[in-house]
Amino acid sequence: MLSMKTTPNHTGVKISGDYFDLDELNQAIYKVIGKEGEYQGYEGSRLRILGISYEIRHAAQGDRNVDFVFNGLHEHTKKQHGFIAPDKNIYFSAEVLWPELLYAAYALRDFIWLYQGKQGNLLADIHAPAIAKFQALVLDCLQGHVPKEEYEAILEAFLKAPTVNGYATQYVDLLNLKYIDMTRQQREKSLSAIAMKLAMQDPEYQAFRKQVIGAAAPGKQPIHEIGIQAEYPENVEW
Repeated sequence: MLSMKTTPNHTGVKISGDYFDLDELNQAIYKVIGKEGEYQGYEGSRLRILGISYEIRHAAQGDRNVDFVFNGLHEHTKKQHGFIAPDKNIYFSAEVLWPELLYAAYALRDFIWLYQGKQGNLLADIHAPAIAKFQALVLDCLQGHVPKEEYEAILEAFLKAPTVNGYATQYVDLLNLKYIDMTRQQREKSLSAIAMKLAMQDPEYQAFRKQVIGAAAPGKQPIHEIGIQAEYPENVEW
């Protein structure tokens, strides 16, 4: 079963599941976000979500964390049915920074709309529910770490937030780097504010986006191709 829990230092979220859980999520992501260039204005968001998908895929291949989880098989059940079997399953996991994960949950709202517009009725679709579960798990994990009133405001903001069409996704990098540099206590206090910043596209974001557009204008580049003058640390204390 796919699950999420915050990391010890509150730096991010540990996404866990067996091979099939993670593979199902990855297949759904690939299907819903479409092919390169398919949705004009969404390429930056698509690439960010693919970054999370990359971590999930490598986790499923055993390249990240490997855990052993009780599978519900008790000794009396083994004796009752007369067989020998392990009582633990192998689960794989990977960590993702909180701002990155929150943005993905937010941006996937748009991709589901685009996907539905292309597919039509999603009643028999198997990918949209997998994405909805992913978004719900992110928000449920968040719920355990922010006050009730703030959580309800975040849910409302995610529902009413503007589209991410043309979003300056470098802003997510800015929030990621600021978040990494915080103490654990600062992260706990700032998580609600970061979630709201991502969804509401406040004046700080608007000013940042204007700078990115200005940098892209001389070469007529898409704004998602503009790099930022900062680097992520080699090691993150999760």
